Amino acid sequence: MRATVNAGGDGAPLSLSEQAYRAIRDRLVMLDIRPGMPIKEDQLAASLDMGRTPVREALKRLEGERLVVAYPRRGTFATEVNITDLAHISEVRQQLEPVAAAKAALRATPADRIALGELGAELAPERISTLSPEQLMRLDLRVHRALYAATRNPYLEDTLVRYDNLATRIWCLFVDRLPGMAGHVGEHGPLLRAVVDGEEERAARLAAEHVAGFEREVRALL
Repeated sequence: MRATVNAGGDGAPLSLSEQAYRAIRDRLVMLDIRPGMPIKEDQLAASLDMGRTPVREALKRLEGERLVVAYPRRGTFATEVNITDLAHISEVRQQLEPVAAAKAALRATPADRIALGELGAELAPERISTLSPEQLMRLDLRVHRALYAATRNPYLEDTLVRYDNLATRIWCLFVDRLPGMAGHVGEHGPLLRAVVDGEEERAARLAAEHVAGFEREVRALL
């Protein structure tokens, strides 16, 4: 059976290339495809139940996002996770995450605010305390991507998704050593509420604090 044609954020059906891109991207981000692992197009295509062409197109995009690297005559590999990149990634996110939070508070549509409110409900302490580390990481990704989409700025959204993907790969390296993971993800609750309520300055401040906390917690483990 061919891959299901899913819908994008605007309700339009996704191309096979876009479906392949999103599926492979998230496997790389969550380290389901381990850093340094060779990537075989035919195996990926079979696992996604689609042809090699959309997979090849997806890998080209992912190379530009620093998630895979291609070497002549050697093949394509998942990029290594280099902890020394943390400072560079955080430097960008510390500047852009507060901007995104403020813009989301200003521009989010009524539908965005409903969706963000529903995500906020999932962040209740009694709910996230029962989640596994992997479930927490996937919830964290959903929250970030929903916030970026709510900025209604596709360039800002694309940029932040790419940097958040790289940050998440670093986070996944340490997830089993972070006893406060649920609390870190739960920090998004007040941030989402500020966005839903249109509180631009508060949303920006909370986003900045969240990024700084991420870097601080990872560095504490080094």
